[in-house]
Amino acid sequence: MAQQVGLSPDACRKRMARLRSSGIIKAEIAVLDPARVGRGLILVVEVNLQNERKADLDRFKAAMQTAPEVMQCYYVTGNADFILIVSAYDMADFEAFTRHHFFAEDNVLRFRTSAVMDSVKTGFAVPVGKG
Repeated sequence: MAQQVGLSPDACRKRMARLRSSGIIKAEIAVLDPARVGRGLILVVEVNLQNERKADLDRFKAAMQTAPEVMQCYYVTGNADFILIVSAYDMADFEAFTRHHFFAEDNVLRFRTSAVMDSVKTGFAVPVGKG
């Protein structure tokens, strides 16, 4: 990487450390292929809550943060309150997820699910600068 940006390895290491400590770099991760680890069913789920009181939002957010099936969770504006990206082994696995996190939760008003047919682009890269 130092060669690509024209810096010495030590200067590059120091800059990376500053980016980490400032929070610009949130995480360094390995992106797994869900199908290769047996979780080939990817679902995009729109969730509507009955109430959006702080306690209700915090409880739902906490549940989604700890659910291993939830790959991404966004609190959004628009037609839904949350958009989830969920991985499952199969439809029965996803049904168990919905029973545990949606049907058993009184504050979930409804949810709408779309199954991913083809992953055209995935990633966490953020464009930097104008260009």
